[in-house]
Amino acid sequence: MAVAITDGVFSTMDGIFNIDKERGVTSHDVVQRVRRLARQKHVGHAGTLDPAAEGVLLVCLGKATKVVEYLMDSPKRYCAQVTLGAVTDTGDADGKIIWRAEAVTVDRTQVEEALQAFRGRIKQVPPAYSALKRGGTPLYRLARRGLDFPREAREVEIYDLRLMAWEPPVAVIDVTCSRGTYVRALATDLGERLGCGAYLSRLVRLASGRFTLEDAVRMEALASAFAAGRASDYLYAPDEALLGTFAVVLGPESDRLVRHGSSIAIELASEAAPRHGDLCRAYGLQGDLLAVLRYDSASHLWQPDKVFVV
Repeated sequence: MAVAITDGVFSTMDGIFNIDKERGVTSHDVVQRVRRLARQKHVGHAGTLDPAAEGVLLVCLGKATKVVEYLMDSPKRYCAQVTLGAVTDTGDADGKIIWRAEAVTVDRTQVEEALQAFRGRIKQVPPAYSALKRGGTPLYRLARRGLDFPREAREVEIYDLRLMAWEPPVAVIDVTCSRGTYVRALATDLGERLGCGAYLSRLVRLASGRFTLEDAVRMEALASAFAAGRASDYLYAPDEALLGTFAVVLGPESDRLVRHGSSIAIELASEAAPRHGDLCRAYGLQGDLLAVLRYDSASHLWQPDKVFVV
């Protein structure tokens, strides 16, 4: 983590903020506010949360923007409140109800049995109202114009799916899933499978990779920390995104090669053998993160995937 401060003003910050996003605020709004508070341009988030959703939103600054893709690829965990017996045009509580069941007669056992069909690798059609782009335009903008357009099913993976509470007509489910999973679509599909319709009435992201809601900071608390010159108290180093991967300290020659984008052979302290595509954190002799390397099983070499210093 590198933080330079001049007269109380941050000139550079390299790291990750784990922010507890509030309902009604867009992910872009959070990024813009952090950008103003930090007074730097290189700020981005690692995985959009809908305005109605709450919970973990990872915001990366400076060199940490290079690890966004790794954060986005990590599993996500949600607490989803699904209301049965009605369907909305957006799939969530912000939309208009377009169909309502006369009665919801399903019980807890039926809900649990229906959930079994969504565990593992499944095909999912993205909601019409989503940030997914078609021809460079977000789908939600096309939907608001009343345009009808095809949406191709995509494969996602549900690692864990459990019914946590059942208070008819509301089911509270715990979902751990892969990148690209739409919990709104999961709620809609669950309603179709049960034959009574459903929509997502509340969504809280509990975790993104190793970052959890318990450790997240609310935006107002972070703003106060900036004002007090303590924002770095909440800043995680960029390599926090890759803890759990291989790690190596490079000597001068390997350091030089990696800085210039060349592949290298390295000996790992880990007993586990690397597989094709595995990642490794490469550090310099002074302990600074130099690069993220990716293993190529054909050449048995480690190729620079992201270089943090030149």
